[in-house]
Amino acid sequence: ELFCLLGGSGCGKTTLLRMLAGFENPSSGQILIDGQDMSEVPPYKRPTNMMFQNYALFPHMTVEKNIAFGLEQDGLAKTEISEKVDNILKLVELQDYKKRRPQQLSGGQRQRVALARALVKEPKLLLLDEPLAALDKKLREQTQFELMNIQDKVGVTFVVVTHDQEEAMTLSTRIAVMDKGRFIQTGTPTEIYEYPNDRFVADFIGSANILDGEVVSNIEGKVEVTTYLGKFSFKNTSNIAKGSTLYVGLRPEKISISRATSKSKNIIGYIDDIGYFGNTSRYKVRLDNDQIIDVTAQNQKRPKDEKDRLTYEDKVNLSWDNSSAMLLLK
Repeated sequence: ELFCLLGGSGCGKTTLLRMLAGFENPSSGQILIDGQDMSEVPPYKRPTNMMFQNYALFPHMTVEKNIAFGLEQDGLAKTEISEKVDNILKLVELQDYKKRRPQQLSGGQRQRVALARALVKEPKLLLLDEPLAALDKKLREQTQFELMNIQDKVGVTFVVVTHDQEEAMTLSTRIAVMDKGRFIQTGTPTEIYEYPNDRFVADFIGSANILDGEVVSNIEGKVEVTTYLGKFSFKNTSNIAKGSTLYVGLRPEKISISRATSKSKNIIGYIDDIGYFGNTSRYKVRLDNDQIIDVTAQNQKRPKDEKDRLTYEDKVNLSWDNSSAMLLLK
């Protein structure tokens, strides 16, 4: 699988990666790789390889020499080294660049050389510390899919460290959201985004309107929670007592926004601020109680006239499907 460690700066992502590689020792517990305890196994004997953020390529060596370096250190025969290098170059589509040096390559090509060098020794675990951070946005998006395809072909578990939520959501089979050295939630990208288990995860992954709520009833697994946006119903098997306080999360893109009319029956507010991002617009809507709600709308149609475009101080109607809300217990 492609497993992603996601969290803010200083949460312990890279430290955990270094512990897997053997560069740091855990203060307690065990690290098992394929069932084997790694406590007494030095880094150079572990079935792992690490790809660094700056790629750490040897500038005086050609692409093929960079990739062959680890195999040469292991004392493999020249014919075997040549075969392995040629195979991995085909995999990363760099067979025509093997005689070039790193400084003659683009950022994306250097990234693939570093990946090939890490994979050629056939590790059980490939550790990648923010592997796409040095690339520009478009190249990063393109390389994400290349990385996924390569992982699928070689069948090695990749553990990727990133603080980029979009990158983690795109790349991962599973994500572990970290904070203060702990896993707060582990799951698929869909589970993490649509069903966060607490306020931190809901607020860290994407963005969310976090509402203070109070449980007004819990009958036969159906929980009703009241907030300043009204009541929300949830299916829940937890033993949540009536009167308990918790949070309700509502993603900005799950809220529909339209110009208010005299017949509007939903939540009414006024546009306080607008962020235009081309394909989407982000609105900050001020309610009568001065609470601010974030709303994201797709710009599906080009306005025929400026008067068709929502603008500052417009009175708007907000609506959503109850099933879009998230129950956050802490």
